[in-house]
Amino acid sequence: MITCSGSRRAGNLAPPERKGTLMRSLPTGTEAVVFDCDGLLVNTEDCWTVAEAAIFAAHGHPFGPAQKALVIGRTVEAAGEAMAHYFGRPGAGTEIAAELLRRVRDELAGGAKALPGAIELVRACRAAVPVAVASNSPRELLDTALGSAGLADCFPHSFAADEVHSPKPAPDLYLTACAALGVAPQRSVAFEDSATGIASARAAGLYVAVVPSLPGTGLDHDWLGTSLAAPELLAWAGELGRETVR
Repeated sequence: MITCSGSRRAGNLAPPERKGTLMRSLPTGTEAVVFDCDGLLVNTEDCWTVAEAAIFAAHGHPFGPAQKALVIGRTVEAAGEAMAHYFGRPGAGTEIAAELLRRVRDELAGGAKALPGAIELVRACRAAVPVAVASNSPRELLDTALGSAGLADCFPHSFAADEVHSPKPAPDLYLTACAALGVAPQRSVAFEDSATGIASARAAGLYVAVVPSLPGTGLDHDWLGTSLAAPELLAWAGELGRETVR
């Protein structure tokens, strides 16, 4: 199993503004990086999709891209409510959420893998600046996913949906992560894969790099790519801690 190691270099960076030296639109003067987990670092979306499809089937409904779009990026509770509404079962959200949690837990127990480039990019960022995970999964599922993928020791700081007042799309998770890292959100970059997560990061004031889990257009972003293994991302990470953005 590949694991993460490295420590951040000391740096003396001025607060970056929305201008200056950019990798496309990501500042090399970034002072912290905060990653989403599901579908971004770890291929847990397959586990979620299997669980979601089973619930839809049990209620006599097909499950395709349109149905996936209803639940992707949401908390377990919010996904349960969305499915209850879709099934025409108002008031059943808590019951469906509990079933979803159980099914996802069972799927994750079979193991989840890091997505291409995830470990390498996290290691490169962590060697230069503080890093954290901000996930809309509950702590139980977040720890399982990071552990299965060999990413648990990459992050001294991780934050789960059940540890903040309001999960994504509210800004709480990203604000909490930046506060723990001691870096202003405006000096930080978020990596996300869903519209829900992007909205959260934007509301908190971070730059946003996006690798979408689902095909589509119109996602708000400062950088958009198809994989964390993109060479320009590693090149950008290699420049962190070396430059002040003026």
